[in-house]
Amino acid sequence: MQTSTSTAATTAAKAGWTYKDVTWALSLFGTAVGAGVLFLPIKAGAGGFWPLVILALLALPMTWFAHKSLARFVLSAKDPNADITDTVEEHFGKTGANIITFAYFFAIYPIVLIYGVGITNTVDSFMVNQLGMESIPRWLLSGGLILAMTAGVLFGKEMMLKATSAVVYPLVFVLFALSIYLVPEWNASMVSVAPDWSAMPSVVWLAIPIIVFSFNHSPIISQFAKEQRQQFGDDAVKKTDMITGGAAMMLMTFVMFFVFSVVLSMSPEQLAEAQAQNISVLSYLANVHESPLISLMGPLVAFAAITSSYFGHFLGAQEGLVGLVKSRSSMPVSKIEKIALAFIVVTTWIVAVVNPSILGMIETMGAPMIAGILFLMPIFAMNKVPAMAKFKTSAAAQIFTVLCGIAAITSVIYGAL
Repeated sequence: MQTSTSTAATTAAKAGWTYKDVTWALSLFGTAVGAGVLFLPIKAGAGGFWPLVILALLALPMTWFAHKSLARFVLSAKDPNADITDTVEEHFGKTGANIITFAYFFAIYPIVLIYGVGITNTVDSFMVNQLGMESIPRWLLSGGLILAMTAGVLFGKEMMLKATSAVVYPLVFVLFALSIYLVPEWNASMVSVAPDWSAMPSVVWLAIPIIVFSFNHSPIISQFAKEQRQQFGDDAVKKTDMITGGAAMMLMTFVMFFVFSVVLSMSPEQLAEAQAQNISVLSYLANVHESPLISLMGPLVAFAAITSSYFGHFLGAQEGLVGLVKSRSSMPVSKIEKIALAFIVVTTWIVAVVNPSILGMIETMGAPMIAGILFLMPIFAMNKVPAMAKFKTSAAAQIFTVLCGIAAITSVIYGAL
């Protein structure tokens, strides 16, 4: 009986894409596409067109190698229900688990805070500028929006997965439609700027953190890998590799087309001006073009991107906080989960009311920790933990992933000096 079940799981894992696989790929995509994509054209395009081409070529392998390695790391746990914090404790002991769980939480939690600010500003701007309404008191608007988004978590993983997937469909459409709409605006001003080849490596190096930040969907990888293992057992790695690859391809296709379309429709001076104003590229385009279509689609993209990404990041932040508390407390896990949920909701609400300008700080705080957990930890485990031996990726993939992780960390440190 066990052999029959194992054979069925193996056959299913080797089979092609199913509806559930597509749903998971869209959820990974939706977790990645958040506030980062709204600033990615400004930050990635600031160095010029040719560095952007190099970043685009790096983005796909960076994203896929790192996320499939993290999924394999979660799959290596003895307990099929283990999440990333449980897996870390199993492989690295309590001290290592505390350090990595701390980094995991603080890589994700600040991003949840910025989404609280971002969704409030997006909806308030839309109500005032597009609908001609008066602003709702900020404490009330932000509280309502954050509670509405958090409702997906309260209704459970399956409901949240469906909600995220439902949001992703219009998000993909609007991103693509806006990219197409900007094609007639393309000009040669960015391409005509002669590249400084001697400065090219440093330009690319300093832009890697924004790629890591914008394409990161590690917060939902733990739940994703657990479900694949529960369904496919030891053959889950085939599914996780396939689905993370599909999500990476989607990100490369839709997000980078959007980035190139925006960058080619603007001049270097406009990109510099948008960066100086510290506004999203969609807000800047709406101000420059004064197009009714952009003024409508801009808020739609921002709302869909932030909402879909909030779900995955909230889940990851809650999981990280529960992992931090349960190792130091004798409280039941169910109670810790409720306290963690309340803490994240309340603090996100407070920050949304205060309305700080913290996207730059989030990138600086988040990117090094994301890179350490996503790019370096799984590769280290592959070579040091016996249980990870069968999950090793190729030597070339390991070297590439480690170099990208080191580049992301060192460039942030260099930029802060």
